[in-house]
Amino acid sequence: MSDFNQTILEETAHRPWPMPSGPWIMTQTWNDLLFAHWPADPAAIRQKVPAGIELDLLDGRAWVGIVPFYMTNVAPRGTPAIPGVSAFAELNVRTYVRVHDKPGVYFFSLDAASRLAVRAARRFYHLPYFYASMSVYEVGGAIDYSSHRHDRHGHAAEFVARYEPAGEIFPPAPGSLEYFLTERYCLYTTDFQRRVRIAEIHHPPWSLQMADAEFQIDTMALAAGIQLPAVTPLLHFAKRQDMVAWPLGLV
Repeated sequence: MSDFNQTILEETAHRPWPMPSGPWIMTQTWNDLLFAHWPADPAAIRQKVPAGIELDLLDGRAWVGIVPFYMTNVAPRGTPAIPGVSAFAELNVRTYVRVHDKPGVYFFSLDAASRLAVRAARRFYHLPYFYASMSVYEVGGAIDYSSHRHDRHGHAAEFVARYEPAGEIFPPAPGSLEYFLTERYCLYTTDFQRRVRIAEIHHPPWSLQMADAEFQIDTMALAAGIQLPAVTPLLHFAKRQDMVAWPLGLV
């Protein structure tokens, strides 16, 4: 884990609330990340989010994001990254929520090219992870990304796209749509007893670029029962983001 940026723990002034008091337990580095966002009908999305978790709306609209990236430095605290275990592709489908006025992310699905990560995340974080065959290649500055979910329960989903940055790097300004969609420092889920759970995270402020993307196949949202509107998505690219995560806790 020699390339993990440990100094992110000292960069906290941008956070919307203080760092959690307990010890963090995991590192991750997110690489070549695409944020693809569509506006959505709040009533339709409300049906997909558990009771006890409130939708977070901006100007009366909900948003659905499809976010492909490649992870490195995936390791428990104090443990070095292990070749073949600590790096793999991941792809999530998400919306934006809040509990007790603390904004966060709610995941409809997360696909990963690691059976170990899928099992661990389902067990310890109660998240809807699926194993998928995935490939990520950089070609002339663009990212060729492919994912095919393996699921015997009928939740098959595919994603094939090429995306690339298209513009100068900028920080999302507080109050902007970009800030609303990216600057999130916790996730929410529910456990087997339908209790609302929270997992806190920390990372530096996002450094974003506008992006171009060509989607050849995308059934990710549909697999979660969400029909995306027939509009051009809002696209952003981030080259890298280092983060740490805390264990799941009760709200």
